[in-house]
Amino acid sequence: MIDIPSPAIAIVGRHNSGKTTLIERLIAELVGRGLDVGSIKHHSHRAFDIDHPGKDSYRHRAAGASETVIAAPGQVARIKTIEGEEECADLVRSMPGHDIIVVEGYRKSGLATIEVMRAANEADAHTAEVFLRGAREGLPLGADFTQLGRGEDGARTGAVAGTGAEAAGAVDAGVGSAAGSVDASSFAADEREKMPAGSTVAVVTDIPAAREAAALYGIPAFDLDDVAGLADFLGEHYVRPRVTVVIQAGGESRRMGRSKATVPFAGRPLICRLVERLQPVADELIITTNEAENLGFLYEMYPHAGIRLVADIHNERGALPGLYTALQAASNPYVAVVACDMVFASARLVVAEALAMHESGADVVAPSNKHGFEPLHAMYRKEGCLAPVRDRVQRGEKRVQSFFGDPAVTVLPFTQDRVLHVEPRGGCFINANTPEELARIEDSYLGE
Repeated sequence: MIDIPSPAIAIVGRHNSGKTTLIERLIAELVGRGLDVGSIKHHSHRAFDIDHPGKDSYRHRAAGASETVIAAPGQVARIKTIEGEEECADLVRSMPGHDIIVVEGYRKSGLATIEVMRAANEADAHTAEVFLRGAREGLPLGADFTQLGRGEDGARTGAVAGTGAEAAGAVDAGVGSAAGSVDASSFAADEREKMPAGSTVAVVTDIPAAREAAALYGIPAFDLDDVAGLADFLGEHYVRPRVTVVIQAGGESRRMGRSKATVPFAGRPLICRLVERLQPVADELIITTNEAENLGFLYEMYPHAGIRLVADIHNERGALPGLYTALQAASNPYVAVVACDMVFASARLVVAEALAMHESGADVVAPSNKHGFEPLHAMYRKEGCLAPVRDRVQRGEKRVQSFFGDPAVTVLPFTQDRVLHVEPRGGCFINANTPEELARIEDSYLGE
């Protein structure tokens, strides 16, 4: 079982800001778009309990069980007694496989946050005024506006310092500004830390001051009812990008003397091993081949894998024309390309490359070592690679690395250290070109 880490976003705001209502509508919108959504709710009250007296599970815990699992058809719940409070990052890690996790609260979790401010909520109105004052003063996003004030001559006399609860005290002088005067004493003690921060990536609000501040800080602001726009924003920046895995199985190999895809390995066609290793991390699984009629058995063997057999667009041999076929056929933005003779191809490496691409914005994430790149166990961004690859193919290029030097293409080397961190045993790039090589690999194969 390969765990695919779930990306997460936190939606935060003060009490009665409308967070829960927004999150409810947002989850429905995202699910309606076909996404798998997880959610986490931060509850600050120590007395919180999801179990109730009289229930059998409650009786189990009352008797002293430190962990109780309640299972029923279609759902399961786990109640566990812990010391202190679970970190949000640990909760997210415990929920792999989602396209996105929407977190309510956990402002200090380190996640990117979306700030909710509603005009009808007095605390939000005050926060918006402070937010705008800081933006107009040119203070960095997330700064505590401590001692923010102006002297009689209009010069700045304040300074930016401190964190957390000091934020509201920044304007306790109540000095007027274009945003209006702000009296910090009107903030409840538990609201003083709940200000937009450096982690704030968007604002959802119906307060003009908050919208203006967001514009000054260069972050988007959405209306409270613009759930579709917010979902678009998450889809572009935070939802897990879908990955197409392409296994290149062109056809007969001169050195192997037959098709590599159908050559026996451990008693079955070699292509079966590749499908089984990579399908768990594929949102779409494509096999590029010039012998589709000989690989039709895969549909029956793996009826739920959604395999697509795609013929090469170009007749000439070469890794680059094969990559062009893969990119052209893929339905998803990220395309992992693996050669069918890579006996130990790694699903974990595919996941790690996709995460690296998402974090870096690179067009190519390719394993690299002292010998160069491994382009046939790499990740390609379809949008950034399709045109440059097509241009090189039209020029007669055959090597994948021929387009790595294109100034419009960003290549991120995935170093050997990073590969070994993902797959400590290594061997991801071992391939078999001859019957003798395949036999040696099979002899050393121990059912890993």
